[in-house]
Amino acid sequence: MSDFQISLLAIGALVVCGVLGYNKWQEQRARREAREAFRSELPDALIAGAAEPASAPSAHEPVINEPAAAASRAHPEPRVPVPKMVAPGPGPDIDYMIDISGEGPFAAVLLRDGWAGTGIRFGNKAALSVLVDEAWVEVPSAGSFQQGRAALQLVSRQGVVSEAELIEFRAAVETFAAGLGLSAASPEMKQALENARRVDQVCADADIQVAFHVVAPGGQAFSGTKLRAAAEASGLAIDADGRFSLLDDEGRELFNLSDRSGARFFTATMKDAAPPAVTLSMDVPRAPDTQRTFESMVRFARTLANLLGGGLVDDNNQPLDDRSVAAIGAQLGVVRANLEAVNVVPGSALALRLFS
Repeated sequence: MSDFQISLLAIGALVVCGVLGYNKWQEQRARREAREAFRSELPDALIAGAAEPASAPSAHEPVINEPAAAASRAHPEPRVPVPKMVAPGPGPDIDYMIDISGEGPFAAVLLRDGWAGTGIRFGNKAALSVLVDEAWVEVPSAGSFQQGRAALQLVSRQGVVSEAELIEFRAAVETFAAGLGLSAASPEMKQALENARRVDQVCADADIQVAFHVVAPGGQAFSGTKLRAAAEASGLAIDADGRFSLLDDEGRELFNLSDRSGARFFTATMKDAAPPAVTLSMDVPRAPDTQRTFESMVRFARTLANLLGGGLVDDNNQPLDDRSVAAIGAQLGVVRANLEAVNVVPGSALALRLFS
């Protein structure tokens, strides 16, 4: 190899090292800027405990998305595990519950073995529990009990179960109990379905999402490195759905940040991402502490727009001002009140079951 070729190789290696070093420096600088911006402007109300007023709201009415109105309230798989236990509170309006008893104690292992087929047939909608110290708990692996309860969840984002499915469940539980020499007390189905439809109507009206968009100016795009640094500086992390998600201490999602085009974010390729617009979204019935979560999302959206040099708009690409944000907040207060009227608190275990 000639001296000239060796020189070219050396120069090429220096150029590659320089580019890599520059990219690393850029990423570190973006992280520092994001940390400084969010440290000074966005004390999170739910994490830091500061209940600050929402930043100034907008003149155009923003669009509130209603997944319930489309496709039978279908929704992506929940990111928070759905409890299988029969939740306390308005159980009779949410679950069809059949009490199981016998002349004496019955073994947990018999219940578990006998329930296996029924549980598989109805999936997560069905649950079996036993009474322990005046509380209904999941059937343990051992022990004997005086009373059990089989329940079928009647309401979810897909609507109310059909009468045919409820009849099938009741027959399956009665057969299961009889096979163990136990009796099953099945309540009247018509009233259970009527109660479920009443709750479902309230839930359908409350099944909304609030979304804001941060849009890059004039055909430009945001730096993936800077976007990631800003999100992580405020506690968001990429989830299994390819979005940045902010969770509370109990693992419940507060709000998320995604590419407006629907493209997924991946940790390994964020430095190459260049979205022209991103979306901040809050799943209202699943998010705890409705007003404070909303205010937290508003502050993050405004600070993110300032940091990235973008504009904050609604679904119709109209700028968001103080008045429109205040209008959303007022609507959310009504939604929460309507849910609580049927004993469903947004973000609660019961809400996560219903809106799954």
